[in-house]
Amino acid sequence: MSHARGKSDCCVVPKKLPNKAAGVVLVATEVVEGRQQAKGNASAERMSRRSRRTYDMGTALDGIRRTAKGRRDARFTGLLHHIYEPERLRAAYNALKRDVAAGVDGQTWQSYGQELEANLLALSDRLARGGYRPKPVRRVYIDKANGCKRPLGVPALEDKIVQRATVEVLNAIYEQDFIGFSYGFRPGRSAHQALDAVAVGVSVMKVNWILDADISKFFDTIEHDWLIRFIEHRVADARVVRLIKKWLHAGVLEDNRLERSELGTVQGGSISPLLANIYLHYAFDLWVKQWRGRHARGEVIVVRYADDWVAGFQYRDDAERFERAVAERLGRFGLRMHPEKTRLIEFGRFARGDRRCRGQGKPQTFDFLGFTHCCGKTRQGKFVVLRLTSAKRLRHKLAAVKHELRRRMHLPIAAQGQYLRAVLTGHGRYFGVPFNGARLSAFRLKVVRLWHRTLCRRSQRRRMPWSRMACFVHRWLPYLHICHPYPQQRLLVMTQGRSRMR
Repeated sequence: MSHARGKSDCCVVPKKLPNKAAGVVLVATEVVEGRQQAKGNASAERMSRRSRRTYDMGTALDGIRRTAKGRRDARFTGLLHHIYEPERLRAAYNALKRDVAAGVDGQTWQSYGQELEANLLALSDRLARGGYRPKPVRRVYIDKANGCKRPLGVPALEDKIVQRATVEVLNAIYEQDFIGFSYGFRPGRSAHQALDAVAVGVSVMKVNWILDADISKFFDTIEHDWLIRFIEHRVADARVVRLIKKWLHAGVLEDNRLERSELGTVQGGSISPLLANIYLHYAFDLWVKQWRGRHARGEVIVVRYADDWVAGFQYRDDAERFERAVAERLGRFGLRMHPEKTRLIEFGRFARGDRRCRGQGKPQTFDFLGFTHCCGKTRQGKFVVLRLTSAKRLRHKLAAVKHELRRRMHLPIAAQGQYLRAVLTGHGRYFGVPFNGARLSAFRLKVVRLWHRTLCRRSQRRRMPWSRMACFVHRWLPYLHICHPYPQQRLLVMTQGRSRMR
């Protein structure tokens, strides 16, 4: 067979003769024909398979959640494609704060969004082919309540996007594993729920002793080798593990010097709280659950929020044995209890009566999540855990307000009033718990006096009349009210909601 120059044969050339084709006058019952070339395949542009499939963010992780909940020993291999999906990266970008600080690259939320689709597609492609390289973290410092400086890290914007997308995917696994007394930096959980758990546990359970503890420099002493081993218990996707290692080894940029360490995870990134919870889940939570079931004589309660935790015991010997055992347990993973912030005190329903029989004073108090917890009574004489604004936190906040008012001294009254209104509103939303009304009113009164002193100093007059000051206060400074329910009410709503879901 001859062919025209420049043309090719069909894809399939028939070699079988038609059935029953004995002569030209007979009609073949089955004619075998060649298959032509597919039209358009040769000239069509190469397209990525990822761009043709649809991705439903609402149901994409449901299978992972069901598997993680049903099989505690399951290890997940295919996770990276959930992370580099453009829809998930776009959702992570939109979830970032608009005024978020820029990293070492100087990229802001607004500048990145000018060509958002192109930037997200390029980021997705780099993640898919392994070309993503995180940038070093920019080091900043913020003031702590004790006067020290807390180091924080500011990742680059793209690193924040990828970290937030990774956290969303990994939460589908680890939220099924984390134990109920862990409250820190978890979706659907808050610091007030941890505070309510402490109050209800002490009021309902037979708690006579409180071990108030804190882990010294926790985020700076996490060992990378142990962290990776913990992650590999559930994550078998080597690409995701490699991605986490890149963030751990990216380093910190401070004063134009790049520092890398084999210990710690930088606070400030979206991935750091999840990594901290994973580390403490294996190093602390699971061990506490096992110890409570095997070694405790009486009732035990534990509430943990990040690296700050409180444990309550019925018997003192249980508390002392637990304190020694938990220090040894954490030491195996490079962690150490803070010697000044860890103490055992007598606290609970029977503490006041027991101490009175021994000729001692009223029970001691402890601080947890910004509140001072005290043993109190209601008007009916029932025991209640009083939660008051910590004096240390109150002094630190007032000092910050005083400094900021001095800086804004010559701004218009409206600008100062808007700033103080925001301060009071934020303070009231967090500290507006039952039985804390007196300290809320005291904080507002002290803010009013600081503002009055600032306005007097900027004026040529000796003083500002309180009649005029009262107009400013009435216009800009709202009264603070109790906005949180009683602990039993909130926990009852949570329990009923979970039972309905089941």
